[in-house]
Formats: sequence, structure tokens, C-alpha cells
Amino acid sequence: MSKPNLREPSEDLPAASDARQSNVPVAEGRPDAEMARVLGTTPFHVSLDPSGAGIAHWKHEPLHDVVEPMTHHVVMAYNGMMQRMERRSGRSVAIGTFRRGVVIIIPEGSSSRWDIPKPVDVVQLYLPHTTLKRVAAEADTATPINLLERTAHPDPITSRLLLSAADALEGNGALDKLFRHQLTDLLATRILAAHTGSPTTFQPTMGGLPPKTLLRAIERLRSDSDADVSLAALASDAGLSRFHFCRAFKESAGLSPHAWLRQHRLEQAMKMLRDTDSSVVSVAAALGYSSQTAFAAAFRRLTGETPSDWRRRFR
Repeated sequence: MSKPNLREPSEDLPAASDARQSNVPVAEGRPDAEMARVLGTTPFHVSLDPSGAGIAHWKHEPLHDVVEPMTHHVVMAYNGMMQRMERRSGRSVAIGTFRRGVVIIIPEGSSSRWDIPKPVDVVQLYLPHTTLKRVAAEADTATPINLLERTAHPDPITSRLLLSAADALEGNGALDKLFRHQLTDLLATRILAAHTGSPTTFQPTMGGLPPKTLLRAIERLRSDSDADVSLAALASDAGLSRFHFCRAFKESAGLSPHAWLRQHRLEQAMKMLRDTDSSVVSVAAALGYSSQTAFAAAFRRLTGETPSDWRRRFR
């Protein structure tokens, strides 16, 4: 995984650089302290104001641990390799796909266990509840300010806004600082509009498939055997009509069964391109694409790159 060039840290507070080069600890009491403890590293870039509000860019290894309650809301935009993940809070289970265009929201005071099997590249916003209240008051809105818990929730607008902050974390001038403050308010406004309401359990599981049913459907879709992966078979196994199965599967997984299978095949393609010397033609054939052209088109729609270009970048 390539490492960004580090410049001088932000003037807001001392920033922690790449943990492989620096042993600078994250100060206790800051909202990124719990993330540093769980991830066992420090951010590539971080900029926080005295209240603890701010933005951090993390790159870390797979995660299988509990994130304890934090004093700020945490909003994350994913920027890494597409992958499946699982998040548990009590008896609630959310299974989603990390990819560009989705967000993760951890309301202040909440705790959950995360199981993420691959390395992660993510930009995090630390947002005090007082900031949400101030922005809501300035907008003169009656919108509830209870943040909804989100796991790999599609929201390309918030994702793009937050990922755009990563570049500004490297600058320490007045304009960079002003940009970060204005971007934080803009993100707070967007979050109030799209991610608030009455407190609920995990949104991706509401109205979706029971966790065991979802996992059984995913195992069938993943199977390399001759298992029937038709919509009729999947729906029958879940005890639902095809229409209701599709709706419930998308509610739980964030994608339709067809889109999930297409994405899974492309995840397999990434692994083969990265870890083997198989030709692009062989990879396309192994994954059941009718031609190399069809495979390349599907791969590019997902990643923005051709299979050959992607392989050169990751090998």
C-alpha cells in the first residue's frame, strides 16, 4: 500500500504522522484516542481544534475488536479496497460492503464490535454534539438532532465532502485551517439533513433479512459449487417471494442480490490479479465472464481502472 508524502502537521494541534516512522502517542481525551487504541497506530494526518472537533486520515490493518464509546460523533468515509465487513452491537448485526461512496456513523456514546478482514483507508470526522446543535440553530430547523447509526450506508455526497478534506490535512496555513472549519460546518449541515431522526437500531438491518438468513444467502452466492444461485432458489430458501427477498436482501446488504454477486466476482478478480500471475484473459474466464472486454468493462465501472492498470498499481 502506497504511503502519502507527509508535510508539516496542522497548527490546530500536534499531528501524529505515520506510525511506522513515529512513536508519537495520541493524547488521552482526544476523540481519536480510542481509534488509536483499537487500531494500534496513529493517523497519517490529523487536525483537531481545542474542542476535539476535527478530521483524521487513517490507514490501518484488518480490525477485529470492540470500539468503546467516544465523546464525539464519528463520521467516516471509506477510501480503500472494496470489502465486506460486519458490525455488532448487542444482538444487532449489520453486514455491509465498504467501498467509495458509503459512510459509517458512530453516534457519541455508542459501542460496537467490528470485523473487517482487509486493510482499511478511511477519513474520519470527529463532530461534537454541540456543533450539530449550533448548526441546527443557525439553520433555524426543527430537524431532530439524534444521529442515526450507519454502517456502509450509501451517501456519495457526504463521502465526497469528507474525502476531500484529506488533502487539506497536510496544510497548516490560515486558508487550510479556514477550509477545514467551513467543511466541518458543511458536513454537519449535510448530516443533519440525511442522517438524523428518532433513535433506532442499526439501519441496514431494519426490515431486512434475519442475520442467519442473510448469511445463508451470502454463502450460497459465494459458493463455487453447483448450488442453485437463481433468485427463485434464494427466495425459496429464505421463505419469501422473489420480490420481498430482493427488497429485504438489499435492505440488509446494501445491494441487490445481482449487484452483490457482481461485486463479489470483482473482489475475486482483484485477489487473482494481485496474488497470482494469471493473465487478464484467464481471470475473466475463471470468473465466468463472456469475454475479456466484458470483464474489463465491469472492472472499470467498479474501480475506475482497467484490470491491467489496477494490477500494476497494487503489485
